[in-house]
Amino acid sequence: TNCMSQTILIAEDDVFLLKVYKVKMEKVGIEAVLARDGEEVFTLLQQPGMQKPALILLDIIMPKKDGFVVLKELREHPDFASIPVIITSNLGQPEDKTKALEMGALDYIVKSDISIQGIVDRVMAVIGTST
Repeated sequence: TNCMSQTILIAEDDVFLLKVYKVKMEKVGIEAVLARDGEEVFTLLQQPGMQKPALILLDIIMPKKDGFVVLKELREHPDFASIPVIITSNLGQPEDKTKALEMGALDYIVKSDISIQGIVDRVMAVIGTST
């Protein structure tokens, strides 16, 4: 595998947004694996040959399993507990942010407060230093 390329997993039910994320991430050399709902996150993570992502960008409002459920299950899973998770949400309530951080999220980004590029920058700040 090419150690230059980092892989992240993006869980987001807005397909347009997923495409934009993917293009922007690839521009900075990050490969994005895309999940459209909470269940797909685990399907992808458990695929044979899937390298463990350097980071998971996790939306809260998603079909099948919401982000809080996914985060809880990730943190309880021995293989995935160590993967950094950044929550991206349309919910700006302080209690949601507090809950996410208490559950082990690294960061909580309110989508309306930040550009896509800002999210890319935040991801780079987290994974850019690791080789």
